[in-house]
Amino acid sequence: MNEFVLPLRVYLEDTDAQGVVYNASYFRFLERARTEWLRAKGVEHNRLRDEHGIVLVLAGIEVKFRRPASLDDELYVSAELSGVTGARFVFRQEVRRDTADGPLLCEGTAEVACMDAMQRKPRRVPKALFKELNVWM
Repeated sequence: MNEFVLPLRVYLEDTDAQGVVYNASYFRFLERARTEWLRAKGVEHNRLRDEHGIVLVLAGIEVKFRRPASLDDELYVSAELSGVTGARFVFRQEVRRDTADGPLLCEGTAEVACMDAMQRKPRRVPKALFKELNVWM
């Protein structure tokens, strides 16, 4: 399954007092890459809610921090779909510095669940969405 890479810059708001990226900032970076992965496939969160009646929510995430990033670093955040079930997507993700294959700073796995937008209960991913995303169970 294809990998998506989002380049981004580390801003002051992403860092602690020492200019090192605060650990919670990585979770925002990873979320942005998953969202842009969807958008690159022609799917937006608002449309999922309006047309399919679903929302995608983070069900779990496991992250390992390897090296720190700092203020003004250029980062490359990847999102690659590594698994699909009836109601969940699993993404393998990495954050690298300088280039898409630069030094590995952070890596992890995110599990994203499909939820009914009105009832706020788990729901199977609509088959039409699997087709639209060009992924198959």
